[in-house]
Amino acid sequence: MTQRMSAGQGTALLVGAVLGPGMLVLPHLAASAAGPASVLAWAGLLALSVPVALTFAALGTRYPDGGGVASFTGLAFGRRASAVTGWWFFGAVPIGTVAGALVGGQYVEACFGVNGTLAAWLIMIAAFAANAAGLRTSGRLQIGFVVLLVGLLAAAVISAAPHTDPANFTPFAPYGLEGVASAAGVLMFAFVGWEAASHLSAEFTDRTNGLVRATVVTLAVITVLYVGVSVVSVAVLGADMTEVPLTAMLEMGIGEAARPVTGVVAVLLTFGAVNTYIAGAARLGAAMARDGALPGWFRRGGEPGRTPYRSLGLLAGLCLPVLVWAVDLDLLMRATSACLAAVTAAGVAAAVRMLPAGPRRNTAVVGVVLSLAALAFCGVYLVVPAVLALVAAAVQAVGARRPDKKGI
Repeated sequence: MTQRMSAGQGTALLVGAVLGPGMLVLPHLAASAAGPASVLAWAGLLALSVPVALTFAALGTRYPDGGGVASFTGLAFGRRASAVTGWWFFGAVPIGTVAGALVGGQYVEACFGVNGTLAAWLIMIAAFAANAAGLRTSGRLQIGFVVLLVGLLAAAVISAAPHTDPANFTPFAPYGLEGVASAAGVLMFAFVGWEAASHLSAEFTDRTNGLVRATVVTLAVITVLYVGVSVVSVAVLGADMTEVPLTAMLEMGIGEAARPVTGVVAVLLTFGAVNTYIAGAARLGAAMARDGALPGWFRRGGEPGRTPYRSLGLLAGLCLPVLVWAVDLDLLMRATSACLAAVTAAGVAAAVRMLPAGPRRNTAVVGVVLSLAALAFCGVYLVVPAVLALVAAAVQAVGARRPDKKGI
């Protein structure tokens, strides 16, 4: 029997897909790139989220058994496009999870004095060990992490808001429009995840409207949180804010007790997100091997109830050099954003082809236009999804020469 969920449960899952531990550091990175004008980048990406979120909800409602963006891209544009889209996501995980672990490490260092890089290594090792042991973060625990993060962001905004200083908004745009575009490039990290809606529709009790309602409520929650954090962080801390802005904001309201609280919360949130993404990516890797987008050797263990150790090992091997050479959190987040922005663009482009003529397709067209603009903000970091596309093509070319195509 298929387990059904309410619109409230669906909202929690969607909020968790979009909102992540990157929010612990993104206000600092965006303000560093654009100054107070970073709020314009937040606003612009919120505007992008509306057509993108509604488009993925429409896809999920019309194709309730969909298998995610790679599947939709394959249905719309063929197997090669599906493989490229899968590689964009799979290749982003080693970069993005290391970035997330480093975020947690920064807070551990600021709050407890422990070396942040060491903390990031420990978080990554713990996540891979948990997955190798077959441990998964339960759905309820993931929802708990979402509630914890929402509570932390809300508490930081509410406690710091009385300390705002309008002078912190001047000069407003010290780096001009180029700075705003640069801020948008790194902030894409906080605006991906809407594609998760595309395969949730079949899980709702109300299959017709449940997903749409959850998406609309999620948009409202995300808008309130992001506007609050982006505006209040600059208004209180200024554009040259600390690398751990939420700790600084909470300290204004509750004092020194904020440090251990945010340190512990940061570790929990980071581990939860890294653990979940590694688990999902390991299974994606096995599925990609089944479909010919990875060598067939990696497909083993992808069946329900089993652990795909080979795919998990591949992820560990890809994460290791990123951890060793990671010296710039901003660079890692921008590279991840470029990959996930490409995934989003592919998904809304597939929707234009798959949805019937009418308002929903028109919304998808708007989503394509805005997604392409967001891709442009990624600038030179688009080289990362470009390289991954070449890797996908090369793997498929090698696979096409082999006589055994079983499972493709």
